[in-house]
Amino acid sequence: MQVLKKLVACALAGALVAGGLAGCSQPAGSTAPVGSSQAGSQGEDFKSSIMFCGSTSLYPIMSSLASSFTDEYPSWDKVSPDFPDQNVSIYVAPGGSGVGVGAVVDHTADFGMVAREVKDSEKEKIGSGYQAFVIARDALTVSVNAQNPLVSKVDSLDSQTIAKIFSGELSSWDQVDPTLPKQAINVYIRDLSSGAYEVFQKSIMGDTQISSSAVQSASMTELATNVANDPWGIGYVGFGAYNKANAGGQVEVALKVDGVEANEANILDGSYKVQRPVQIVTGSELTASDQAFVDYIFSQKGYDAVVKNGYIPAFTPKA
Repeated sequence: MQVLKKLVACALAGALVAGGLAGCSQPAGSTAPVGSSQAGSQGEDFKSSIMFCGSTSLYPIMSSLASSFTDEYPSWDKVSPDFPDQNVSIYVAPGGSGVGVGAVVDHTADFGMVAREVKDSEKEKIGSGYQAFVIARDALTVSVNAQNPLVSKVDSLDSQTIAKIFSGELSSWDQVDPTLPKQAINVYIRDLSSGAYEVFQKSIMGDTQISSSAVQSASMTELATNVANDPWGIGYVGFGAYNKANAGGQVEVALKVDGVEANEANILDGSYKVQRPVQIVTGSELTASDQAFVDYIFSQKGYDAVVKNGYIPAFTPKA
């Protein structure tokens, strides 16, 4: 019944993907071995289902890991002989970073997927059991369609100009560069509950609000697709989504922000300012099954999933 309630609550945030889970290695900063002192590794008290809810940016990584975990370990006893012979169930629901934090606070998910910094006020609501596991680093690229003539004239925009574009103060491309045609600028953003929206607001917009006419996208993949399909579009496309969108050929171009390119080196050293952590958070001590899956995330399988989705791993995989 408890699992059913969690499923219903998280399903309201988006479509659920169920996958099996099993065996893993230790997450960064963890010392408890799989199946150790954490209670309930056997019998009726064993938790065979794990729920993740939140960031659409982290969703592809977590859903792929849930699926591969299920394929590798059909039941928990295959993860560890200390675990019971129960089916592995991992549920991953997209809904936005704010939804992920709220699901942890409300206990409708075991882990929240969050693609931004967690606010101090949110940590207080989660409680003294708050833990965060940073999986990857991401950035928000300021991207335009590859066919936009702007890309042949400039390779960088300053923060002030970007803010004017996204606020609607600059509404046509000739206002950005007088040699460009008088075409309306179509702004694409993530929905208002997303971590990306908050990161961009804080990093670029400040006290200035994004125009209400900006087209909201339900996921970062959708945002990238919108820019790729609109010659006059611009959007803050995530670094991972940008890389995946261009995997088959250049369909959008990331402009430098204040002269700094969004590349791995500049993201990791902090010189590219529109960036964010991609992480999972919880408010409870990890159970044996939780620990096993977290270990799996921080294994080579997790590292490969992060890279495959275009993000920068924030950890070194354990052997």
